[in-house]
Amino acid sequence: MAKLLVPLVMLGAVAGSHRCPPRCLCPAAAPNPTLLCARTGLLAVPPSLDRGAVELRLADNFIGAVGRADFANMSSLVHLTLSRNGLRRLAPGAFADLRALRALHLDGNRLPALSGAQLRGLASLRHLILANNQLAAIEPAAFAAFAATVEDLDLSHNNLPALPWEAVAGMASLATLTLDHNLLERVPAGAVARLPRLARLDLTANRLRALPPVPGPPGPSLAAGGNPLHCNCELLWLRRLAQPGRLESCASPPPLAGRLLWAVPEEELACRAPAIAGAAADPAAVLEGQPLRLGCAAAGDPPPALHWLGPDGRLVQNGSRRAVGPDGSLELRVATLGDHGAFTCVASNAAGEAAARVQVAVFPLPVAREDGDGDGETAAGPSDMARAGGNETWVPGERRVVAAELTATSARIRWLPQRHVPGIRMFQVTYNSSLDDSLVYRWVDTRHCMA
Repeated sequence: MAKLLVPLVMLGAVAGSHRCPPRCLCPAAAPNPTLLCARTGLLAVPPSLDRGAVELRLADNFIGAVGRADFANMSSLVHLTLSRNGLRRLAPGAFADLRALRALHLDGNRLPALSGAQLRGLASLRHLILANNQLAAIEPAAFAAFAATVEDLDLSHNNLPALPWEAVAGMASLATLTLDHNLLERVPAGAVARLPRLARLDLTANRLRALPPVPGPPGPSLAAGGNPLHCNCELLWLRRLAQPGRLESCASPPPLAGRLLWAVPEEELACRAPAIAGAAADPAAVLEGQPLRLGCAAAGDPPPALHWLGPDGRLVQNGSRRAVGPDGSLELRVATLGDHGAFTCVASNAAGEAAARVQVAVFPLPVAREDGDGDGETAAGPSDMARAGGNETWVPGERRVVAAELTATSARIRWLPQRHVPGIRMFQVTYNSSLDDSLVYRWVDTRHCMA
């Protein structure tokens, strides 16, 4: 009996070191530790998981949330399945310890969005399956941990109106991208071309009216049926790839609506060059420092893109003082003398371009300036602070506004008390920071409001 007791004790120690959670199966014959917990009615991830497991199957349960500690220290896990659980919440860092994980199945759940922290730590991930969720938004950082390794990304059957295309374009190993049955309205030009290993792209049943060219031939296998495509010259590349049996069809223009793209002759896929209907400034003349708006309307097929050239002929860029709106309008928040002249609205599309000039008049502010000797007026130089007393009578030699503590980026402004005038008193300071830019500051002294 003593000889038999020792082997039994040793066997119990081995079994205890690899505990199998209740309701789960842990096949002893499996070459690697495997936990089979699918369809067992689990309401949460079992706390007694073998932390050395290589494969864990938790599909078809009722696990509504995954916490930070649920998969802690499972650094050997390679395959994790959480499909069809009604999963709604993933804690930040829920998979942070799964550095060896290669396949993560989260399909058939109710995840509403993905943040950057939820998928942190998945440095070896190859397959990410997120189909049939309720995803409406994905942060660009959500894919950062595995951008260099992922080969298969499935986001089909969700509610995505857009995708973080810059993040997707950085997936150098991506071979399959499945995006069918979403609400996508746009695929940026060049996004697909930046995926060198892409073999299959599925965009079926979205809201795409246009598709940028994909690389090839040979290129990725493309499926884009079920989209409301606008068939014009921009889809000639797809027409030349199309074969009988493909499902891409035209939703517009009206003469082509309802026709399969492969059956439309190439000469009917036409574009129309832009025509500018009107361009004007509102108002057409302003004082230096005041705002104005330049509008431009153009038509064409496809709808033309609008941009502006300044009076110096340079392309107008968005900045603190200038902003180009989504409709192509140009807002000058603070007009300067450098804005005086003709702005040019340029409309362009695949068929050509058109241009229209808009005259803008910017007049200098009527600000009195005095040189150091008091002999007359001199032009303002860099960092020159204008000194004026508003619209009241100004006595030469009297400094009503004093600039002190001047630095390269700041100044302290002081002024003497002035007689009370009914109404609202406004002070204005113009700071000439460069030869072609003028910053104008205005404020109301609340002590001199309505009498």
